[in-house]
Amino acid sequence: MRLLTTAALMLAAVTAQASTPSPATAAPKTALVIHGGAGFVPKDSLSAADLKDIHATLNRALDAGSKVLSTGGAALDAVEAAVRVLEESPRFNAGKGAVFNAVGGHELDASIMEGHTRRAGAVAGVTTVRSPIKLARAVMEHSPHVMLAGAGAEAFADTRPEIERVPNNWFDTGHRRRALEKAQREEAEKARKGLDPTAYRPLEDDAPKYFGTVGAVALDVHGHIAAATSTGGMTNKRYGRVGDSPIIGAGTWADDRCGVSGTGWGEYYIRAAVAHDICARVAYRGDSLQAAAEEVVNRIVPSLGGDGGAIALDRDGNIAMPFNSGSMFRGWIRPDGRRGTAVHED
Repeated sequence: MRLLTTAALMLAAVTAQASTPSPATAAPKTALVIHGGAGFVPKDSLSAADLKDIHATLNRALDAGSKVLSTGGAALDAVEAAVRVLEESPRFNAGKGAVFNAVGGHELDASIMEGHTRRAGAVAGVTTVRSPIKLARAVMEHSPHVMLAGAGAEAFADTRPEIERVPNNWFDTGHRRRALEKAQREEAEKARKGLDPTAYRPLEDDAPKYFGTVGAVALDVHGHIAAATSTGGMTNKRYGRVGDSPIIGAGTWADDRCGVSGTGWGEYYIRAAVAHDICARVAYRGDSLQAAAEEVVNRIVPSLGGDGGAIALDRDGNIAMPFNSGSMFRGWIRPDGRRGTAVHED
């Protein structure tokens, strides 16, 4: 009887152990973080209707990316889906809401990167492509190159029937036109005061200062990370200026541990290789994602004279969203399903 009881207990223990999920069989983690640009946006400059629309758009972008991830899709598909929603919104400086350059047109930049393969694609200075992030992915998947610019990028777009084209004035919006006019008035005022009229730094009384670049970083069920960034660049930019957003390692980076999309004063993000530096600190020094992102965005970039923010995500689903500019439009879905959107520090 004792032997029978012992055998029964052992069988029950084995059965219980078999029915308890082990860490190896636990549900895979997914996560998503997005941004709609960092800058200085005073709370009283946004109406209740503005805020409602901004949060609604951020949530639509989260929904688009989450739909991909929740059905087992790739992080690469998720970041493209999220960024394309933001490109279609006139609220952000990408796609439809792109800023004007100095001659009253639009030049758009974008990049995308898949972490575990290190594949990447980017475009700079495109003028007739409705979704620059889609074209950046086409460069990655259908050309031997990483970055195409200007007329060459447009010529490549001609070879891809899935790339939708629009006239350059399709990107026009009234508030971006007013921003250009304001910037050009300030430029004239700087010249009158004997200051360098081409310097980007605004006059002391200039507010708000705002960067509306958009981006996304995702972690999929396979443990893969991807990142994407899209922008219209700087208001009143000249000479075919290209910022950090289409530059792999500056505005966008993904590897098998970490992914980053930046937003801010691009010249400084290029000089500091911001996106890569954050992930390098995670890979080489063993820094936590939060510590690495905070150090680069909130100490190194300001020490050089720049400002802005970034979103970052690691392979464990940790999310970091540092910024030093007063505000950053952002949204997130954590591995446990918690989600949110925010504009200011609180």
